[in-house]
Amino acid sequence: TTEEHWKYFNFATRTWNSRRVNKKETSNSVSFSLVSPESYMPDVYVKVQNPLEASGSILERVYNKVKRAEEGVAGLVLQALSGEKPDAMVEEEEMLRVGSSLTGFGEVVLEGGQVAKLQAPKDGHQYILVSSDYRSFMDRHEASASMWKTLTAVTGITGAALLAGAVSSFFGNKDEKSK
Repeated sequence: TTEEHWKYFNFATRTWNSRRVNKKETSNSVSFSLVSPESYMPDVYVKVQNPLEASGSILERVYNKVKRAEEGVAGLVLQALSGEKPDAMVEEEEMLRVGSSLTGFGEVVLEGGQVAKLQAPKDGHQYILVSSDYRSFMDRHEASASMWKTLTAVTGITGAALLAGAVSSFFGNKDEKSK
């Protein structure tokens, strides 16, 4: 990925704000195979199809270069006319390292005698590749689900208490007015 970082002047707040322009993104994807190193059947493997279609962060940054913009006469003229100036050019490269541990969730299709293919499900379910094991992936999602359950319960109890207080004060005021 190559990104340009620009700064533009906000006249209302009298500050420089930044924005990113995605100038060029090249995605090269190669199907790869997963093989368990301690497998009893070394000729059985899983071929991963279209890994960039999967959600999850499996790629590791292997290259990052930031090139600062050079100040010059052309830059000053551009800045005066448009209120924008170039700040930096960022180049990044991400890839999956050889030997990485990977867990995949998707549709498994038996392709041949000893080849299984992991691909995006045709029924619309999610296709996920993560760099952790199954148990830690499930633990993370169970923790998130329990947090949302707790938040829902607290919100429900708070709403019920506020409603009970409002009803109580409404009927309490009616009783006092009738006396």
